[in-house]
Amino acid sequence: MVKKKIRRGIRLSKYIIYKETLVDYKENFWSFAGAFIGIGLISYAQSFQLAQHENLFLIGSFGASSVLIFGAIQSPLAQPRNLIGGPFISALIGVTIYKYLPDIVWLTAPLAVSLSIVAMQITKTLHPPGGATALIAVIGSDKIKSLGYFYVISPVLMGSLILFAVALIFNNITPNRKYPTDKRFTDSIKKVFRLKKYQN
Repeated sequence: MVKKKIRRGIRLSKYIIYKETLVDYKENFWSFAGAFIGIGLISYAQSFQLAQHENLFLIGSFGASSVLIFGAIQSPLAQPRNLIGGPFISALIGVTIYKYLPDIVWLTAPLAVSLSIVAMQITKTLHPPGGATALIAVIGSDKIKSLGYFYVISPVLMGSLILFAVALIFNNITPNRKYPTDKRFTDSIKKVFRLKKYQN
């Protein structure tokens, strides 16, 4: 009886490991295309506002968001509420800490990240790149710091919305990709596209 359960467990483990390590090149292509277009659009939009070397700091948190929303689209951390709300809340916290606390990096940097984590947990908008967004507000270049609360709107909110729009397109192109995972939202998006298709 015990041997039978062990053998069954081993068989099941082999199957799960095998399924999880399969490479689907079509899905990889759509992940690549979505991330490329999303980051490309953000970079293009931000190049009008910030100097070229400062884009690197901003792209860091958006790059991490892209990994989640294009590479792990079923993750709860990649859903729209998290993608938009997490960085927004974190940016607010980061800017507030930079503005109202003394410029002591060993205090403000960890405080910004840790408070943003707690705030995202409370609001159920946990998105790991949000920690980087808060950190950038505190340790970023002078140009980024001079944006003040405008940093929350642009580039943070603007970039999140661009990534969200691109994710809606690229993560719903094939039948294997569904974004967001909330079925009601996905169905309503499909209805809109069907209506437009029939109207044309």
